[in-house]
Amino acid sequence: MKEITLNAQVRKDLGKKASRDLRRAGMVPCNIYGVEREERVDKYGKKKMLPVAQSLIVSDKELAKLLYTPNVYIINLNIEGKTVKAILKELQNDFVKDTPVHVDFYEITDAPIVMEIPVKLNGLAEGVRAGGKLSLNVRKLKVKAPYTQMPDTLDIDVTNMALGKTMKVAELSFEGLEIVTSKEVVVCAVRVTRASRSAATEEGEGAAEESAAE
Repeated sequence: MKEITLNAQVRKDLGKKASRDLRRAGMVPCNIYGVEREERVDKYGKKKMLPVAQSLIVSDKELAKLLYTPNVYIINLNIEGKTVKAILKELQNDFVKDTPVHVDFYEITDAPIVMEIPVKLNGLAEGVRAGGKLSLNVRKLKVKAPYTQMPDTLDIDVTNMALGKTMKVAELSFEGLEIVTSKEVVVCAVRVTRASRSAATEEGEGAAEESAAE
């Protein structure tokens, strides 16, 4: 999987006012959740061992390299000279400006992690050759594996998909990966179109004429 380096700084001033000031200065407040855990009360009032978070700031220009791309990356987060491998856990955007206002990263080790990987459809489907239209219903699938085994894309061969057929997660398998997305989710389908109906009608009429001629 592709890797990218982002430069971050330890955040010293906390609070809403400080966050607003940082955003005006072109910086985005972030947290990185590490492998270290401590006992805390969750939002439901229950005590749990939860990841310890470190507050950081990253410039919006740095984040643009990660956010405005179709690629999924393993992140080498350079925190004032110390590099931590991480993945993007959660992104919060400003609903009006559509710009990042907060980002959560999650530190990774050699243990399996869950990531969303883009789906790539390969081949010309049989149903498309018959006049149908191939549609991608799910752009990413959640898979579980060590980060070293994560692919850039999940390649799916659709060559044998006939007109009107769908492909569900249950029909897929990828070496070294565990698919976490529900097995009932439809990944792609070959939709029936007017062109395919016309072609089927013409084919049927032609076959009938041949049979009558015999």
